Amino acid sequence: MESLTLRASPSTAAPLRRVPGRRHAAVSVRASAGSGEPDLSVRVNGLKMPNPFVIGSGPPGTNYTVMKRAFDEGWGGVIAKTVSLDAEKVINVTPRYARLRADPNGSTKSPIIGWQNIELISDRPLETMLNEFKQLKKEYPDRILIGSIMEEYNKAAWHELIERVEESGVDALEINFSCPHGMPERKMGAAVGQDCDLLEEVCGWINEKATVPVWAKMTPNITDITKPARISLKSGCEGVSAINTIMSVMGINLKTLRPEPCVEGYSTPGGYSARAVHPIALAKVMQIARMMKEEFADGQSLSAIGGVETGNDAAEFILLGADTVQVCTGVMMHGYGLVKKLCAELQDFMRQHNFSSIEDFRGASLPYFTTHTDLVHRQREAINQRKAIRKGLESDKDWTGDGFVKETESMVSN
Repeated sequence: MESLTLRASPSTAAPLRRVPGRRHAAVSVRASAGSGEPDLSVRVNGLKMPNPFVIGSGPPGTNYTVMKRAFDEGWGGVIAKTVSLDAEKVINVTPRYARLRADPNGSTKSPIIGWQNIELISDRPLETMLNEFKQLKKEYPDRILIGSIMEEYNKAAWHELIERVEESGVDALEINFSCPHGMPERKMGAAVGQDCDLLEEVCGWINEKATVPVWAKMTPNITDITKPARISLKSGCEGVSAINTIMSVMGINLKTLRPEPCVEGYSTPGGYSARAVHPIALAKVMQIARMMKEEFADGQSLSAIGGVETGNDAAEFILLGADTVQVCTGVMMHGYGLVKKLCAELQDFMRQHNFSSIEDFRGASLPYFTTHTDLVHRQREAINQRKAIRKGLESDKDWTGDGFVKETESMVSN
């Protein structure tokens, strides 16, 4: 696959600052041949990361203490939990998580394969979060901190939120167009991401104001995920992130007959994540990557999300064209030290194939997706060729002098 990015040497590429309303190309670093260990570093939209692993927006990026821990452990970047102007409207409930285990009997020793949450965006005051962003950037000036933002259907509010978050020193913005369960009545989250006309309007507001790279986070709860991704990129976003959680009902407690997670006897559909969603996320990322390759030449970036717990999970996303790989639920289950395992396993994969950099294999599997009709045609052709080899010559008139030996061999049974 041809790269979706423009390349520049690490010494000349500078962090991206943009003129509001204009798109900018992503820039990737390519490791030099013979550099020893596989190089995991990436440069996306001008932002250099030591590896492609990014903390996804959610509980693992909810305050200064946990984001600092992420940087200390070695994560390539951190996307903070989503903020809005008025945190007083955000009221969480407990319990707000539910788990699906591989054992149908629900043994507590059985592996967790699915995770559901009904958690809202950050309930901490915006000013508190911004002060912590500033402190983090002061202590880790060379690390990538991305602010996740979501606001009501109000241009002035979006502009105020963008200005205030950018002033805190974040390196980029991820726009939450995809939260499946929080405050849709205020046209927030997936209520925007599922309405392409509304999405185009709001993206216009955002990109006329933002001066740092903007990633639009996509909802999978839509028929064709390429439609909102295309609109986001055409409206000026430098990249897209996919996928957010899948709308779900985790299950019913067969003893109490109440849904889970159960709050005072009641529940509400929430967002499904963890390993069970990985195949769905792969399909959505593949669809977006193909669309980007076919329709965009400006180097927009793609950040993949969904069920990543191993380096091989990440390799699959990168093979489909992802620049970075986000992890959220995986951190909630395995801790911040997971990044070391992810990096080691991804490097093992790279060694097996003699890849020296992420760019060596990014998008390499994308050309092997096609239509079912094409699969039928390809298989028919392959069967015909095999039959021809087994059958040999059909008639005495087909014998030739030059190919006599091969023609004879083609009709030998063993």
